[in-house]
Amino acid sequence: MTSLRVGLLGVGMMGRHHARVIREVEGVELVAIADPGGDPHGVGGDLGVLPDIESLIGAGIDMAVVAVPTRFHEDAALKLAAAGVHTLVEKPIAHTLEAGQRMVDAFASAGLVGAVGHVERFNPALQEMRRRLEAGELGEVYQIATRRQSTFPARIADVGVAKDLASHDIDLTSWVAQSEYTTVFAQTAHKSGREYEDMITVTGRLANGVIVNHLVNWLSPMKERLTVVTGDRGTFIADTSTGDLTFYANGTIPLEWESISTFRGVSEGDITRYSFAKREPLRVEHEAFRDAVLGKPSDVVTMEQGLRTLTVVEGALESAGTGRSIAF
Repeated sequence: MTSLRVGLLGVGMMGRHHARVIREVEGVELVAIADPGGDPHGVGGDLGVLPDIESLIGAGIDMAVVAVPTRFHEDAALKLAAAGVHTLVEKPIAHTLEAGQRMVDAFASAGLVGAVGHVERFNPALQEMRRRLEAGELGEVYQIATRRQSTFPARIADVGVAKDLASHDIDLTSWVAQSEYTTVFAQTAHKSGREYEDMITVTGRLANGVIVNHLVNWLSPMKERLTVVTGDRGTFIADTSTGDLTFYANGTIPLEWESISTFRGVSEGDITRYSFAKREPLRVEHEAFRDAVLGKPSDVVTMEQGLRTLTVVEGALESAGTGRSIAF
């Protein structure tokens, strides 16, 4: 079978990982790389590095991955859509909602696959969690809470922590729960002297009634990537740093120690850490993108979904600025 020809725009910190994975995925071939800033990590190899998006399109590609700063997403994506190239852009989809909508419209009208790189959705712990939720193992879901904390990334200069990190949590929460956000309330902080926020807390509710909470910052000396889903049978905790999924079951044994039972709601039951295959999320994402281009069933993050996530992020930032809850 002839491989799909792939072009990569941007070989910075994230782009170099895209280059490696594309070269590993069956059914696709990396045939061209472009980056106006050159090749700082030496990923081009025999391909060299082209100077711009026009030369990348000129290489005759079927698919493209856009891994340049967010403000350049729209220009690249619209040119790729006009050239008939299926495209995956890194998250967030665009720097503004208006730009994101133009991208959605361009790929829809051209009948092309437009996808957004919300790679956390493909984390093995979250994939396994969603499978078990769909099987009804947690019963009714009450709450989804995420914590995403780390040190400041010097490489991020054009967006704040909301668009760079909280967008992951908003996308994965909506995907895990299979429900859209209806309201958010948020607060932000600026502690590092940068233009954009480096800390945000978001609370909200999904259309299915699930309460959500996100704690995200670039100000912590440790790295934390947790998704906690609580329901009527217990709690799932997914650690996406390690790909581990743990289930804390509600207890079925009556408590006989009065001082404990008085202060607890449900009792503690068995704790299970599941064993399952742990594939690299970026590779799974690229396989989903390939399958979508081939017309096969795929859970790729569409540009429409990426725009919805950006809408919620912008709503959270608006809430932080006005002190009001935002409804969608």
